[in-house]
Amino acid sequence: MSVEGLCTFLSSINPQLSSYLLIGLGGALGTVARFWLSGFVAARAGETFPLGTLVINITGSFIIGFFATLTDPSGRMLAPVQLRQFFMIGICGGYTTFSSFSLQTLNLARDGEWAYAALNIVLSIVLCLAGVWLGHALAEMINK
Repeated sequence: MSVEGLCTFLSSINPQLSSYLLIGLGGALGTVARFWLSGFVAARAGETFPLGTLVINITGSFIIGFFATLTDPSGRMLAPVQLRQFFMIGICGGYTTFSSFSLQTLNLARDGEWAYAALNIVLSIVLCLAGVWLGHALAEMINK
């Protein structure tokens, strides 16, 4: 069964409950993806700098910018509200890691690693904004 089919089926049972279930399912999928990718990056790059969290936040910013623009009512691929909620609130919400970013930055600062803490803040803000802008711009090109 497709996600759209699942949305339709659950809506026929209880529309409000179906939204919560779909967002929860999306959150679980996003969380598992985050756990896998951050571990993958840490195994290859080490854990001195929170590169895994940075990669997650940049890719998550790109993905949500792309999906939001592509599936917007003026976009090329109009998506049902529940599908957008499943993906943007559920998957992207479970995948991105602002709370992890915050804790890791605090820990770097507490450990006296001020340069790494500052670098993490600057790179996270600049590259995540660039990621969401790039995703938006790419979807805008597809929408034309």
